[in-house]
Amino acid sequence: MTIATLKYQSQSVSKLYFIAAMALFAGQVIFGITLGLQYVIGDLFFPYIPFNVARMVHTNLLIVWLLFGFMGAAYYMVPEESETELYSPLLAKVLFWVFLVAGALTIVGYLTVPYAKLAELTGNQLLETMGREFLEQPLPTKIGIVIVALGFLFNISMTVLKGRKTAISVVLLMGLWGLALFFLFSFVNPHNLVRDKMYWWFVVHLWVEGVWELILGALLAYVLVKTTGVDREVIDKWLYVIIAFALMTGILGTGHHFFFIGLPGYWQWIGSIFSAMEPIPFFMMTVFAFNMVQRRRRDHPNQAAVLWAVGTSVMGFLGAGLWGFIHTLSPVNYYTHGSQITAAHGHLAFYGAYVLVVITLISYAMPTLRGRIANSQKAQAYEMWSFWVMTIGMSVMVLALTGAGILQVWLQRIPTEGAMGFMATQDQLAFFYWIRIAGGVVFLIGQLMYFASFFVGGEHLRNDTVTSGRGGMLGTQPAQRA
Repeated sequence: MTIATLKYQSQSVSKLYFIAAMALFAGQVIFGITLGLQYVIGDLFFPYIPFNVARMVHTNLLIVWLLFGFMGAAYYMVPEESETELYSPLLAKVLFWVFLVAGALTIVGYLTVPYAKLAELTGNQLLETMGREFLEQPLPTKIGIVIVALGFLFNISMTVLKGRKTAISVVLLMGLWGLALFFLFSFVNPHNLVRDKMYWWFVVHLWVEGVWELILGALLAYVLVKTTGVDREVIDKWLYVIIAFALMTGILGTGHHFFFIGLPGYWQWIGSIFSAMEPIPFFMMTVFAFNMVQRRRRDHPNQAAVLWAVGTSVMGFLGAGLWGFIHTLSPVNYYTHGSQITAAHGHLAFYGAYVLVVITLISYAMPTLRGRIANSQKAQAYEMWSFWVMTIGMSVMVLALTGAGILQVWLQRIPTEGAMGFMATQDQLAFFYWIRIAGGVVFLIGQLMYFASFFVGGEHLRNDTVTSGRGGMLGTQPAQRA
């Protein structure tokens, strides 16, 4: 029997990262459902898992598992793009365990030690970096993240430097280096609240609406090159245009976070104008994906990966583009800022742009990491159903949060007299919160279906060729005998 083999054996290190990413993804969803329940059952799990702790775990798991996904994707893609083995597979494995242990200890710390005590035990008094949303990590964890990131970037950069340079690998490197550099602002925590929020947004916004979009574009382009067979030159041109628009609108679009925090008033114009343009690169990504699939030179056997890729472009446009646009203009944002509309946008944007693109890469790469060109039709059917179930679950959540946000603004923020208080308003939103929980449960079912697809039997497609080479065409390599 012949089996598909990896062209570069060092690509196999990515499997560790993908497995960890999916395990942490499951934890994030479970804590998300817990948070949803705590909105309507306030004392659920109290005092063992209070709301603020569950929220920290939920958001931190999101960041960590996506970083594992990005790193695994880079370790899989870069050797093929560079046509050379990874610079140091051993370094990649060591950094994996360091990152995993550090992340696990941090989560355990959140769950077992009061946050103020955790700050005291981890030396926050030496350099005050804790207490900010998404950046709650203790100082040793932040330092560990920097060390892991530098080791990872050294490994990837050296691989690219010694091999072939492609548009995909260069754009990916730009995004990954930008991710690491902007994280350094998490160590800057001025006592002035305006400056504090400004630097905080340099991390959060310029990650998700800046350099992460470069990573997104590179990952999506790579999968489309491999699955459609369209000339690499065509995909490269699309990629350059998309990332140019993403950087232009994303960097200046940071201004939509500066509207009401004490920065000069001209940011209301800059933020509104360029934020209104942020859907453009995501719309271009949608057109790009459909265009490449329509112009494909071959039908790749891994049709599940193609579905995830197209789904990424569509849901990314809806979440990051459309749902961001509806409340990004300063006159609208004045009423909606920090409401459940913001939560709706955040959930759909992360799911569409980043969750789906990581799953896309895993869906494409994991069969080859397991010695196959593609999974069986039965396994791919599970995958495709999981996409639709997760997407329906997320859509239900987002629509519920959008409805809750509109009612919240109507009752609490628009009235100049007799506005309802915050907690009284929350009571009026309970119906939407229960719908959100139902959507979360549906999403969890879809996630479990995706995990189940890895264990589904059937006749897996095997071949003595592997997907590699220029222009996405199938390169050949003698297969090993099973």
